[in-house]
Amino acid sequence: MAYPNVIKEEGRKKDSYLCEWVNREENVHLLRKYYAFIKLDHNDIIKELQKLKVSYITYMDSEYPVLLKEIYQFPLLLFYKGNIKLINNMHHLAVVGARDSTSYTQQSLEFLLSNDKSKYLTIVSGLAQGADAMAHQIALKYNLPTIAVLAFGHQTHYPKSTLALRNKIEEKGLVISEYPPHTPIAKYRFPERNRIISGLSKGVLITEAKEQSGSHITIDFALEQNRNVYVLPGSMFNPMTKGNLLRIQEGAKVVLNANDIFEDYYI
Repeated sequence: MAYPNVIKEEGRKKDSYLCEWVNREENVHLLRKYYAFIKLDHNDIIKELQKLKVSYITYMDSEYPVLLKEIYQFPLLLFYKGNIKLINNMHHLAVVGARDSTSYTQQSLEFLLSNDKSKYLTIVSGLAQGADAMAHQIALKYNLPTIAVLAFGHQTHYPKSTLALRNKIEEKGLVISEYPPHTPIAKYRFPERNRIISGLSKGVLITEAKEQSGSHITIDFALEQNRNVYVLPGSMFNPMTKGNLLRIQEGAKVVLNANDIFEDYYI
């Protein structure tokens, strides 16, 4: 069923046309959603968030991250648990990589983040299994601020293996989501989340990425957002770092030590 061309109609005729269309049997779900929406009360929403211990900021608040507001389709609201003051650190470094990352990612992040100057960084990632979890864990180990960006609401979690880590980040760092608390998991929300990971950050570091890795989505966002892209070196014979080498060919900066990142952050 085509949508009615209400733009060409005027006044009561427009209202009548739209009402008739919405009330058709196949469109009645829209009517239910509309009535549910107009019944929402601001105070009820606030009470629900308080009950769930979820706070929020809007793009009009002073706490809203300056860098994030630069990106295309920045989120109008961010729901959070933890220390919101971390969100405006201008030294955010995003870390992305494979969900089946090897010890190479672990060793490399240990080497980079154990540097004394790393204390000025805030590590941003997506709390996924693999490279994301390693980045958050190592940040906590060295008492570095860390921000986890969820691809679902705060009342949901995936994967189960990172739930305990998420609880630690809520205590010592910051967990944010652009989605209301009860928003369920959906495949398309993970790429949407990735634009926030890169948007919050001054640079994005790839640890290990296969040729068709999902990490490339975040890197593409980073390039669109004019962020620095860093990559760990890899072997041409290792499929886990084939994506790294391709990004190097495209101009990503190879990281051999922490100073390769710090020099761009003026640390």
